[in-house]
This record gives sequence, C-alpha cells and structure tokens, in this order.
Amino acid sequence: MKKSVIVLLAVLLFLSACATEPEFTRQTFPRIDGSTATKPISDAIAARFLSMKPDEASRFVRHNTTHQAYVNLVEGRADIIFVSEPSKDEIAMAGAKGITFETTPVAVDAFVFITAKDNPVQSLTVAQIRDIYTGRIANWKDVGGEDMLIVAFQREPNSGSQTIMQNVVMKGLIMMKPPTERVAEDMGGIIDMVAEYKDTRDSLGYTIYYFVREMHQNMNIKLLGVNGVVPSTQTIRNKSYVFAGPVLAVTRKGDVPGNARALLSWMLSDAGQKLIVETGFVAVR
Repeated sequence: MKKSVIVLLAVLLFLSACATEPEFTRQTFPRIDGSTATKPISDAIAARFLSMKPDEASRFVRHNTTHQAYVNLVEGRADIIFVSEPSKDEIAMAGAKGITFETTPVAVDAFVFITAKDNPVQSLTVAQIRDIYTGRIANWKDVGGEDMLIVAFQREPNSGSQTIMQNVVMKGLIMMKPPTERVAEDMGGIIDMVAEYKDTRDSLGYTIYYFVREMHQNMNIKLLGVNGVVPSTQTIRNKSYVFAGPVLAVTRKGDVPGNARALLSWMLSDAGQKLIVETGFVAVR
C-alpha cells in the first residue's frame, strides 16, 4: 500500500506542474468531508474557488469528524475527505463494499502529547509513552516528575486521534482500558479534560498540533516534547519531531469524480501548497 501511495503522489506531482487552476460553482464543487482539525483547509478551498468570505465558507463546508467522514466516503456521500489514516475497522467497512481507499498526502501536521502547564515534566520518550498507555508506568515520578499517579486520557475508538495513537505511537501494543470518564468524545474534550481534571498536574492526553495551537487553545495545558524534541512548525517541517505525519486526502480508488481529481491535483501544485501554508499547516512539498 505504501508503494502505491508513493507512485500516486509522484504522478499527481507531475500532473500538478502543468495543471491549470480548476473552476467550480456551488453545484460542481466536490463533496468534501473530513476531520475536525482539517476543516480550515476545506474552508480555505471553498473561500478561494467559490469567492466566499471566511464565515460563509465555514458555513458552506461541513466536516463530520474522521470516522463519519470515512463512512460518508464509503457510502458515496462524499467525494474526497481530509483525514488521518483509516483504522482497521474503517478499512474493513470499505472492503465489505468492495472499496479500496486511495490516500494522498496534502499537508503535514503532528500528533502531540499534552499535560497541565504546572506539571514539571517537559518531555517523554516514546518508550515511556508506550509504558504509560499499556499500564507499566503509573506514576509521574517514574518519568522525572512528582510522586503522583498519571491520569491518562484517551479518545474513543475509530476517532482519528485514537487511530494514530494505536497505529503510529503504540505500534500494535494493547492500550490499557481507561475508565469511561477518561475517554473524550471529541478533540476539544480531551484538551479540556487534561486542563481541568481535579489536580490537573497529573493529567496526560494527546491531540493534533494544529488543533491545539490554532483551533482550541487552552492556557492551562502545555505541549510535551517527545524524545527531547518539542513539537513546533520548524520541528514538524524538518521531521525532527518523531510524530510529524501527513494530512491525507482520501478518495475511493477507481471511483474519483473529475472535480475531486482536479481539486486534488491542484492541491499538490505550488498554488495549492501555498494555500496549505497560509492556512497554518506545513506543506507536503
């Protein structure tokens, strides 16, 4: 699958070099869906191609969160979605209908870990994160902090953040099952839980860099470094931050409407990547 993604990206990059800017009306605009964190990309695209003001574009574009966006793509209610990688359940759901996902990186973001601003711990190693979320480490003192239990929050299954946590961070390790009150149903929820939970110094959670920096800021939390590197636009761009990763445009393989294909090609052009940067993400090329 990785090889096919690389080949597809190379082809689209070649085509984008000579591609003209597509034209859309409200009626011919691709049916776009996606995650909470990528909605600013879709809003910016709609504002550009449909000559909308930002607030009008925000009302015009609807993102239904990562999992529902995958459902809508499979069910034919969306032509292209901007999300993180699919979960095993989402791949199986598509396979049951004879559908294969075609994924194309269009931007770069990062998966980040958050704790209370007053927590003295500044960074965790990948190994420590895995040990915390498998239950092997339960006290902050074991990772250089104070003598207090770690309250580790998670997201619900099939959310984009949970899929990244399981696939990219844990690499197949089984995460401990958290109490219900430590499972956040949305991206903003996990940030607020970490910021507001009782003695907030003991809390730990995870989210997406762009979302926590641009869309849901909270002065009571801070970003943790991983392996000594703090996530930032620079460390995401140069990939020194270990959990920098792609924002994907996902379509149905072999069943991509012409308007969606034209938009995808444009997004990989110089103009499209400029829009990605102007929106606040890191360009993929």
